[in-house]
Amino acid sequence: MTVRYDYARLARVGMPEAVFCLDKTMSQLRAIVSELLDRRDNPVLFTRMTEPQYQAVREIAGKSLEYDAESSTAVMHGYLPAREGTVAVLTAGTSDTPVAAEACRTLEFLGVKANCIVDVGVAGLWRLLERVEDFRTADVVITVAGMDAALASVVGGLTGQPVIAVPTSTGYGAAANGDTALRAMLTSCAQGITVTNIDNGFGAACAANRILMARSKP
Repeated sequence: MTVRYDYARLARVGMPEAVFCLDKTMSQLRAIVSELLDRRDNPVLFTRMTEPQYQAVREIAGKSLEYDAESSTAVMHGYLPAREGTVAVLTAGTSDTPVAAEACRTLEFLGVKANCIVDVGVAGLWRLLERVEDFRTADVVITVAGMDAALASVVGGLTGQPVIAVPTSTGYGAAANGDTALRAMLTSCAQGITVTNIDNGFGAACAANRILMARSKP
């Protein structure tokens, strides 16, 4: 297998190429890890990596690969240097935590400080209102919610910071594996909300990072 990793992406866009592990075979992942192992100057994030996949490449990677089961991510060759700015990551419920964890780990990898605020869904509005000052002080807010996904609209009405909404596949039948949450976020009456694809915590974190990079330009 020929590996064509984009080594120039970090210099070009400010973020290195990530390796999306879902549906990759063990032999494909071994080839990718073997290719990247000697490039210690190039930190790499692996997303949607399962425990069996991690175990399959662990012998090759050794201590250079750091795995986190909650977010299903792994980091090779460390993290990017810390940058200015903070991101608050809010979840409607604890069922949304894996997607939020993916966002937080991606931010950590990119050198961005993340504050994860779990279980502040609007069905118990007091829980969110108790944490308003915690996310109003962040530079960017990410909301992660399934079901009716109302969290994004409410947060968008409470803060003027950039809000990135992530629909999740959490919910009963009519939630349609996140399609209802996606449509609700896309039709939010809160102004200027950005919406990612379903369960895409990684994409939300990268969008937040782009906002912070743009703010830091002279």
